[in-house]
Amino acid sequence: MAAGEVVLWEADDKSMRMVPRLQRMGVTAGLLCLLGLLMWSASHATWALYAGALYLLGEIAHWAWDRRRLVEAHIVPGEADGPARLRLRRVGGRITEHDAHRVARVLVIYDNVHNLARLRLSLRGRPLLFGRPGLPPALTTWQQACPRAQVDDRSAHWGMPGVPD
Repeated sequence: MAAGEVVLWEADDKSMRMVPRLQRMGVTAGLLCLLGLLMWSASHATWALYAGALYLLGEIAHWAWDRRRLVEAHIVPGEADGPARLRLRRVGGRITEHDAHRVARVLVIYDNVHNLARLRLSLRGRPLLFGRPGLPPALTTWQQACPRAQVDDRSAHWGMPGVPD
């Protein structure tokens, strides 16, 4: 982190998670092949091919969506005393910089089960950006960094596990 940078968001897990994904895909493919071979004698094995293809498409779609999620958000001073810039880093490693005044809305969703928070960041003229779970940030830092943004927080929709009081 360079001098003058302020951390706005930092995810707990910044990795691509490729090893668990490949293990999950290998186990699923092996089980589908085994079930397909067992069902081959009755010639009803085509469902295994369709299930495998659908699973593979779902896994590819999740991987593509996960690569675009945010893992870091920093506010960096502008060049030559210019306006501050918002530096966003995604899971795939892509780093983009945006004007801090283009941030339209910041929503932090607190998870009351795991003491983590999720980030929803909306930039003017861009699609909604999702952040991986991380430690809850200070909302005052977001308000100071992005003065034109609507900064909100809310609790998650799910409750605590166990018996309610």
